[in-house]
Amino acid sequence: MKLHLFATGLAVALLAGTVLAEGTVKSGPQAGEELAGPFHPMNINGAKAGEKHCLYCENGSNPVAMIFARDTSEQLTRLIKKLDSACAKNSGCKMASFVVFCSDDDKLEARLKKCAKDNHLKKVVLSIDNPSGPKGYKVNKDADVTVVLYVDRTVKVNQAFKKGEMKDKDVDTIVGKLSEILPK
Repeated sequence: MKLHLFATGLAVALLAGTVLAEGTVKSGPQAGEELAGPFHPMNINGAKAGEKHCLYCENGSNPVAMIFARDTSEQLTRLIKKLDSACAKNSGCKMASFVVFCSDDDKLEARLKKCAKDNHLKKVVLSIDNPSGPKGYKVNKDADVTVVLYVDRTVKVNQAFKKGEMKDKDVDTIVGKLSEILPK
């Protein structure tokens, strides 16, 4: 009888896990993986605005919040602003952040310039790469936003969202997880 109850409970737990997993998407390098290496997106703001520049190379082993996105959104902008503040607050350890928009939309560059200006971005670099993302980074075509927190070029946190999935609580959770890449 106990074995039957255990098996039933296990089946229910597995089924519940499957249902919960359906709303998620796997995208980008996963926790514990090393990054794929250099890539050169077109930088929209920052010191290398208007140039193709390797932000991976520039940031070396520093703590970094790297985001791959398909388009702008209210929640993404909220996250970018919070990351900009976090980078300024943690400048002593050279924390950095950049967003790579994976798109071939001709109007995106103008929107990103406006976003950087309107939100007074000082630290977060907005950039554009091809729609499939940089080679070796495994950006899922179904992921609207992929957040990768890394240090020493090794991923500590990965969180991905389909279009419309990222909510304000997710932004707060991501900001809370910055402690996983910052010095103790």
